Amino acid sequence: MEGDGMSAADKIKKADWRLFRSRLPIWQEAYMERLNREYIALLSGTGSASEKFWELERRMREDKRRGSVVMRMSRSNMELNLLSLLSDGVISTAELDGFSEELREKLAFVLRDHRDWDHGDS
Repeated sequence: MEGDGMSAADKIKKADWRLFRSRLPIWQEAYMERLNREYIALLSGTGSASEKFWELERRMREDKRRGSVVMRMSRSNMELNLLSLLSDGVISTAELDGFSEELREKLAFVLRDHRDWDHGDS
């Protein structure tokens, strides 16, 4: 197998990595705000206190496992992190403005391919 001698991290443009690191905390904060609103709605809804408590506990456990809440911060994981943010609905493709055209095209291709796979022949 031939390689170009570059690791995945080496292929990430410095400007993309810098932009990702600056935007990620903003995106995560907005996502957690959305989750908090959902939790408030759950707690304000109908049902017994214990039902709401256990449902909230289940939701929070699930939400903590999502890549959008906790991410491994490394250049080599940046593309996977962006795909996770996009597929979880944390960000839209419009929020990728400022990233390199090459990165945006790559992410769009993977997302399109993933959607085709999800909705493919069954």
